[in-house]
Amino acid sequence: MWNVVESLNLSGVIQILVLWIVFYYIMLFFRGTRGSQVLLGLALLLAVFTGLTQVANLDVLGWILRNITLYLAIALVIIFQPEIRRALAELGKHPSFGALAETRSTIEQIMEAVTTLAKSKTGVLIAIERDIGTRAIQETGVKLDAKITPELLSSIFFPRNLLHDGGVIISGDRIMAAGCLFPLSEETELNKALGTRHRAALGLSEETDAIVIVASEETGNISGFHEGKMIQGMDAVQLKSFLSDRLLKKDRVENVWRRFRRSLELTPRGIARSEKLKEQERAHAE
Repeated sequence: MWNVVESLNLSGVIQILVLWIVFYYIMLFFRGTRGSQVLLGLALLLAVFTGLTQVANLDVLGWILRNITLYLAIALVIIFQPEIRRALAELGKHPSFGALAETRSTIEQIMEAVTTLAKSKTGVLIAIERDIGTRAIQETGVKLDAKITPELLSSIFFPRNLLHDGGVIISGDRIMAAGCLFPLSEETELNKALGTRHRAALGLSEETDAIVIVASEETGNISGFHEGKMIQGMDAVQLKSFLSDRLLKKDRVENVWRRFRRSLELTPRGIARSEKLKEQERAHAE
């Protein structure tokens, strides 16, 4: 191992770094999809067979593995064709002022629909997808992939509509799915007066970085959820500010420390949750 480390030069280090980044983004891209399970299964299968050929000197099996690489690549392209097509389409999009204007338009349309529905005390549950994918949750509802408009959002949440009980997921300027089941929060300190929509909104905001908007059908109050935090009683101006502050940031790429801090739950809420779990484990052990 030390000889391998000593033999590394600048070119080798750069190649390892590039491969690490490529594999990281491949896994990040496929996370939360059905394809991720296939990819993981294939990777484990290849790792097991490769290990066996090296340990047991199975020359024939090793020869087969080396010669099926091309066919395996073709199979992966066929299996992940929808994901690859979407990735290439995303690469073709160049960040510009047009994208910023598109986001502003999306905010305006969401705000118009939510405030209108809240006035009539119609229940609303809308999630705006950001960096963490929600395709697994989208599959629990009905796929739409339609251009967002206030009229379409209002019709989805119309009380007699079959999709009004679930949540809507928005990605970019499109409504990806409706009637989705969001994960319910297990937060015990949540106000008992808040209903299932609020608990579902909080649950999704705890598990992803999505921005979730809720309008209560009992009171008409508008609430916003992000990163496990809730803001209640927003009017149209406050709702616009809430969305703009989180969607119109010039630099949406978080620094490494913040990502690391979030992953370790080094926040007051995360530390409190960890302490509570420790107390529960200690009480159970006693």
